[in-house]
Amino acid sequence: MFQSRCIVPAMLLAGFVVVVSGECHALTLTPIGSYPESPIADWFDEGGAEAVGYDAASQTIATTNRYTQSVHVISIAEPSAPELIMELDVTPYGAEPTNLDVKNGMLAVTVPAETKTDNGVVLLYPLDSVGVVEPAVVEVGPLPDAVKFTPDGRHVVVLNEGEPNDSYTIDPEGSVSIIDVGCLSVKTADFRKYNRNKRQLTRQGIRIYGPGATVAMDLEPENLTISDDSKTAWVTLQENNALAIVSLSCGQVTRLVPLGYKKHFLAGNELDASDKDKAINIQNWPVLGMYQPDGIASFRSHRRTWLVTANEGDAREYVYDAPTGETDENGDPMMEEVVAFSEEVRVKDITLIDAYEENWPEIQDKSNLGRLKTTTSPPFGKFVNEEGEDVYGLIYSYGARSFSIWDDRGSLVYDSGADFERITADALPDSFNANNDENEMDGRSDDKGPEPEGVTVGEIDGRMYAFISLERIGGIMMYDVTTPWDPYFVDYANNRDFGGDPELGEAKDLAPEGIVFISAAQSPTGVPLLAVANEVSGNATIYQITE
Repeated sequence: MFQSRCIVPAMLLAGFVVVVSGECHALTLTPIGSYPESPIADWFDEGGAEAVGYDAASQTIATTNRYTQSVHVISIAEPSAPELIMELDVTPYGAEPTNLDVKNGMLAVTVPAETKTDNGVVLLYPLDSVGVVEPAVVEVGPLPDAVKFTPDGRHVVVLNEGEPNDSYTIDPEGSVSIIDVGCLSVKTADFRKYNRNKRQLTRQGIRIYGPGATVAMDLEPENLTISDDSKTAWVTLQENNALAIVSLSCGQVTRLVPLGYKKHFLAGNELDASDKDKAINIQNWPVLGMYQPDGIASFRSHRRTWLVTANEGDAREYVYDAPTGETDENGDPMMEEVVAFSEEVRVKDITLIDAYEENWPEIQDKSNLGRLKTTTSPPFGKFVNEEGEDVYGLIYSYGARSFSIWDDRGSLVYDSGADFERITADALPDSFNANNDENEMDGRSDDKGPEPEGVTVGEIDGRMYAFISLERIGGIMMYDVTTPWDPYFVDYANNRDFGGDPELGEAKDLAPEGIVFISAAQSPTGVPLLAVANEVSGNATIYQITE
């Protein structure tokens, strides 16, 4: 059973699940409205809603929509009945919106170029004039995929992920663009100074493994949070299992921090590693989890800044179609799929050192670790034997199936361990580790389990709370993090209907990703809210937080 201070049994109400625990004056998350009211089938698995931001002055949320290649501006003046008031087409400026943020009535939207390895742009709209004036267009780096205003509103910070093309023949550098909102000038913090330290960084545990890549090419900024004084940004480098600390005033990356590995063989760090046993089997395994966080947030407590990460995990795989040289019956060229680079492999398909079989007989069976996805590019423990065969002395998994709290220098303070799998197993035993596009039980145990992705924080009645979205099984985890080294679980809410067909838009919320906290002071109702963007179902949902 998961750790808690006070437990109330799970409740199932028409597809809406609530699990409550806390200090007996628990807060609960309750979904009260969605836009669209019911998911649109055509938006299924097309990125209908990925990022979300909130403007208190206009009482609107904005969401990205890759399917319509636009930004939706939605009134939540009545949170139980969200209403679309404006749609902003971004196609004149690039491919599709990837992320957004809102501050002081200004909307910032990142838009990659049609060719993702070319420089993208950031669009700046005044929310009181959307659809009336053209946005300011600011050129940034390749594949801008995260954006955030500084708390003082003077700058917009953009992460340029710089992913390679599908054939891995072009690999742009990752970077951080810092835009002055007043004059629209841009400073760029890059990673080039670390190119000469590639071997040292690798020994420290930072994964730099793209074929032929320099450090600057290989580091791909994923998400960010900014200090209250607007001077420092902390940036997740997901595939690299690292954190970058950026001085916004200097426009420089000042430090790279390896995040280390979660020891799944220790009590409290158990996981379910097989999707073939069709059972809940959360136990210890000789596996090291690469934290690889996606979402990151920060808060002040005990006179210090603390970082909160959602440890999703991610593998690199680049595939493209190439002509075979043959034609079909209509004379059209025939194509074949070519893998340019893929690090993902199952444990059953690698050669392990003898110690594994000696200590864990049949460990590579599909009901044990055989199905677990691991990497052909491990940071440590791989060598070539006398026969020229790759041999693995350590097993790594993607992500940590948890959220973590770190201090402002990147030292681990707390990790939620096996909480997420245990809580969801207790609340939804028949749908444990289901995927976000189908209702099959145990489907994601061999991958990254519930797959925590987004995170936000907010203060309620003098206490600090973290909210973490689970991309696969769905739902939002809520923890009291006021004491960063001793958080406790408060609530889990999942607005998914496991009896509905996901592809037909009948399953309600699928794959919550972007998430923003709305304080009582800024809420239209005077009650704290959460706005959540659901990537696979394509809708945005408003949750109310009440005692």
